[in-house]
Amino acid sequence: MTKKPQSVTRGPSEHNVRDQIVEAAAEYFSRYGYEKTTVSDLAKEIGFSKAYIYKFFATKQAIGEVICTNCLGAILNAIREGMVDSPTASERFRRMFKAAVAASAELFFEDRKLYDIAASAASEEWQSTVSYQIEIKKIILQIILEGRDTGEFERKTPIDETVNAIYLVMQPYTNPLLLQYNLNVAEQAPMILSSLILRSLAP
Repeated sequence: MTKKPQSVTRGPSEHNVRDQIVEAAAEYFSRYGYEKTTVSDLAKEIGFSKAYIYKFFATKQAIGEVICTNCLGAILNAIREGMVDSPTASERFRRMFKAAVAASAELFFEDRKLYDIAASAASEEWQSTVSYQIEIKKIILQIILEGRDTGEFERKTPIDETVNAIYLVMQPYTNPLLLQYNLNVAEQAPMILSSLILRSLAP
């Protein structure tokens, strides 16, 4: 009698394991802080061996990078959604600035568990924050180009100078290390500074 082949019980896919580690790490960081947590702590919490976690993430920072990338991605999505159907480049800029500050304040401070990771990422210039800065500058560039094409904005100032200047003005309200000192004005700052920037961009 031919034996039926035994069914093989498959374990969780590598993708699911990575997600499980990231989710557990985010929760653990929220309770004990990113800086105070070790990979050994995470291993005990999740029920994996430290060696098994290292199979998926080379360092604790690599786990933090994923969490930070997800967080910053949510901010970028909020910015893009906030700019939908903007009638002019000027209004697009106002909405972009407002959405960037509001989403940053909500994610980094109303949800305090993310601040510790965001602060480390910003101070150590993790790749996730570098990529985020690049994306923000791309959004600013697109708005400036649109405004110059429609005649809303002046065209004499070098475009890279304009983009970098605007980015620097936004920094105190989008960088978590600086935003913590400006939370009391975070709601009105985008409106006031947007008006100032737009006046400087006028032809």
